[in-house]
Parts: sequence; C-alpha cells; structure tokens
Amino acid sequence: MAARAIDATEGTSDGATGGATGGASGNATGGISPDVRLGFVCAIFAYTIWGGFPLYLKLLDPASSLEVVSQRILWAVPFGALILTLRRQWRETLTAVRTRTTLLWLAASAGVISLNWFLYVWAVANARVLEASLGYYINPLMFVAVGVLVLGERLNRAQWIGIGFATMGVVVLTVGAGVFPWVSFVLAMSFGAYGYIRKQTAVGATPGLFIETIILAPVAAGLVWWLAAKGELAFGAHGTRLDILLMMAGPMTVVPLTLFALGARRLQLTTIGLLQYIGPTGQFLLGLYYGERFTLAHGICFGLIWTGLAITSVDAIRRQRKGARTAAAGAIPASGAPVALNPRATVSPSRKNS
Repeated sequence: MAARAIDATEGTSDGATGGATGGASGNATGGISPDVRLGFVCAIFAYTIWGGFPLYLKLLDPASSLEVVSQRILWAVPFGALILTLRRQWRETLTAVRTRTTLLWLAASAGVISLNWFLYVWAVANARVLEASLGYYINPLMFVAVGVLVLGERLNRAQWIGIGFATMGVVVLTVGAGVFPWVSFVLAMSFGAYGYIRKQTAVGATPGLFIETIILAPVAAGLVWWLAAKGELAFGAHGTRLDILLMMAGPMTVVPLTLFALGARRLQLTTIGLLQYIGPTGQFLLGLYYGERFTLAHGICFGLIWTGLAITSVDAIRRQRKGARTAAAGAIPASGAPVALNPRATVSPSRKNS
C-alpha cells in the first residue's frame, strides 16, 4: 500500500544500517542468523498486510474515500505516538521537528503521500484494484526513472531493457483495452516522488510518518467536520462495527510500516527489493478475486512488466553479490587477521530501537 514504499524511505535511517547488518549477520557465520530470520518475518508480514489492504478497505463501505483517508490520518497520530514511545524514538522525532529544512521536506512528503493514499482508497472503492497493483509493480522502475531524470544516474543495459518492457506493457494495455492506466501512473509517480523527498531527510520511517500525519491532521479534522456538517460522515452513523474498523485505520497504517522498518534494518537491500513484490501480487490476486475486468491486453501488459522486473531484479542481485565478493576480498589483509567488512555493521546502542 502507499505507505509501503516507504520501502524507499528507509534508505537514510533504519534501512541504511539494514544492508550492513543484514549482510554481516547473515554471511559472517555462513548461515542465516536469528536477527536476519526476524528481519524476514517482519518484512514478509509488512508486505502481506499491504498486499491484503483492499480486503480491509472493502469493509469500510459506506464510508467515502475522503473520510477513510481522513480517519486514517487522525487515528494514525495516537497509535504512532504509542509506537514511538515503545521504540524510544521521541528524541529523533523532536530533533526532526526542530530542524526547519527537515520539517519542510516532511511537509512536502505529507502532501504527496496524502494524494497517494486517497487515490489508492478511491481505486479500491471503484473496482480498480488491478490498476492499483499495476502501479506498484511499475513503482520500482519509476524509482529508476527518478534516478535518471532527477539525480542524473546512468542506466545499465538490464535497466534499459526493464523499462523498455514496462513501456511496451503500458502501450499494449492502452491500445488493446482502449484506456490509459492513469491510476497506475499517478500512484507510481506519487510514490516515486514520495520516496525521493523522504531520501532528502535523515528521519526514520516511523518518526517521519508520525510527523507527516501531525502535519496532515488539521486538514483531516477539517474534512471530517465538513462531512459531518453535510450529513455524509459514516463514523458514528452506521454502528459500532464500522466505527471500530475506521479506528483500525491507524494501526493498519503504522504497524506494517514499523514491521518494515524492523525488517529493512536486518536485511540486505536486494532482499527487500524482491520481497516488495508480495504487496502488488496480493493486490493483483484480490483484483482477480473481485472479478475485475481482465482482458488479453491486461495479461500481456502484466506479463511484459513482470518480465522487465525479473530482468532488473536478477541484475541487481548479481551486482550486489559481485560487490559483496569484492568487499570480502579486500577485507582480508596480508596478515590474515579478520577486519570488519563495514564499520556500520555493528549497530550502536542508539540504533537498537530504531
């Protein structure tokens, strides 16, 4: 789900140590350490929750998309505060709030993620789960495009091929089905922009999300008041069950992100990159389960995009392994005494709860 890629935001904080700690703990002993196993469990649970998010959103009818997003923001605030307390991250959060530049970046990311959240909820409510899943399949390639267009990075052959397959897939769907998948593109672009903006700050995923929801809370409260004034507020008007489900929007936002942060901190980035496809795959299967329109053009489109993703993923794994072998070879001095592969591989006490 949208918060997900928050996958990309961990690169500057929790996930920054994740590549180091995951690789060190998993490879140093020749097996998989308990810490890495925990990382797998946390990451898989996080992506499974995001992949099954449409199931939860379908239960919120008759609440409008606008109310669902507003309730999500408002209930994420107290639950986020609880998580920050349990993980002892208030110092990091308060430091970020006191830094003007960081606060401005988070205000920008809050605006972008709110658009992403609204469009995703709207897509599920309007039988466009397949289109939403397509957006999150495209998302990794969108990050590659951001790297080229914004950061001036150069693509290797595999990345060019991957983007080429994705482009062909979109063209086939547009021509064959007679409709441009605009929902997919807006979701992918907004999340790509969100990931880029969040990488400009050194704030962890959970503190960052808490600050973003605090920034959005006044607007969300105003929208709830406006819906109530119009007599269109579902909360409090359709029984306790719906009220509880709407309140659960807070935990449904914060819990998977916290699990992801714990996983990203313990796993290599290539592992996280592969696990991220659990989310859109779950959404894709749910779209089929809900009987959404799936034509031959859709099948070809998804097939081409999956092929492109497979090519870029295999290339990323090969490059990561090659880099690891090179680092390992350079880490053994002439004396034969072992040295640390990465000085950040040891987690400092201040990072234990990040």
